[in-house]
Amino acid sequence: MTGIFSEVRFRRSVLLSAMAWAVVASVSIAGDWPGFLGPDRNGISTETGLLDTFPATGPKVNWRVAGGVGMSGLSVADGRVVTMVESGSRQQVWSLDLSSGKVLWKADVARSYRNGMGNGPRATPTIAGDTVVAFTGEGVLVALDAKTGAIRWTRNVVQSLKGQVADYGMACSPLVVGQLVIVTPGAPGAAVAAFGLDDGSKVWSAADGPAGYSSPALLKAGGRLQVVAFLGDQAVGLDPTRGTSLWRYPYKTDYDCNIATPLLHKGRVFLSSGENHGSVMLELRKTGTGLVPSVAWQTQGRTAVMRNEWQTSILLDGHLYGMDNVGGAGPITHLSCLNATTGKRVWTKTRFGKGNLVAADGKLWISTMRGELVLVSATPEGFRELARAEVLGPTRGAPSLAHGKLLLRDDSEIVCLEIKKPSVR
Repeated sequence: MTGIFSEVRFRRSVLLSAMAWAVVASVSIAGDWPGFLGPDRNGISTETGLLDTFPATGPKVNWRVAGGVGMSGLSVADGRVVTMVESGSRQQVWSLDLSSGKVLWKADVARSYRNGMGNGPRATPTIAGDTVVAFTGEGVLVALDAKTGAIRWTRNVVQSLKGQVADYGMACSPLVVGQLVIVTPGAPGAAVAAFGLDDGSKVWSAADGPAGYSSPALLKAGGRLQVVAFLGDQAVGLDPTRGTSLWRYPYKTDYDCNIATPLLHKGRVFLSSGENHGSVMLELRKTGTGLVPSVAWQTQGRTAVMRNEWQTSILLDGHLYGMDNVGGAGPITHLSCLNATTGKRVWTKTRFGKGNLVAADGKLWISTMRGELVLVSATPEGFRELARAEVLGPTRGAPSLAHGKLLLRDDSEIVCLEIKKPSVR
């Protein structure tokens, strides 16, 4: 009986923590960017007073430091910048001082990861209080002390659950919900799995199917707080405390390349993928203890108007802004704006080029594969480019935006740009 009561207390603790997380995530510590796509995992910052254009020489560089190989993004909390790099023969987690770029610590977490689509780690670490959680290219889940980099626990979740490393590497950025860490190992009966934040013990697992490359999100959709995971061949909604299935929606893409993170719009769930697939907005209707998904609108196939290849769209003020990638990983990419309620295209900047984006202060902050930072007005009234500057080498990463600073990285450097408007005296 003691064990039963302990489990009940644990699940109640997780649920309460999840509910608290859902309430405070949007404020986090004001201005922080603690994980992949920011505090709400939707690429949106609430910061204001940011630049409307760039000087002729580009935005001011606060610091620029040598980095390492990898596609991991940059997380910011408590004055620290955390990312993953491959240095020499090891995958490492790095912590840098936000003000100066000084390296505070480096921690070896796994051997080097090699892949024909690019070497090094893919996932972005998550900062949860005094803990950093990272996921390596081959699927090793690691928790570290945020101040010192000391490893608290490590677990090869793909291997231990008998999963399969995705063709292009494990790319899921860990989702922390209360005292749980949730990733997608892509294992039988454990396509999605949750582990204790304190000790790495497995708490629950759910679903079958390939992992894909998307990162799960905590959304209140269809009136239910849930973890939504976009796997290689489907999307699933799961109870965050038990992992029990709430709904499932098949979504098969060539090469299991579902990469973008699910987004929330008025209780609905938005999914998008490239490889000429397209987008769908799902309505979730309550039935019994679960939910039934149905299509509110969709745009699919070669005539689709929003095909997110590896970029998550921005859903802002009822409109979707995102990269529409033409063909199977083809070179043509349009920047498009859609009405999120109807799916109708509002405007398109044809052949804008491949890039990634976040939003803040009424603007889209877009990093391009050429290493440019492009500033575009986030408005349904039409495409309007405000500024453009080359800031680093080729990158696929989305910018991180914290405390008036924008951070980006490529395979050799990490750069911190000042994007706050100068104070008027």
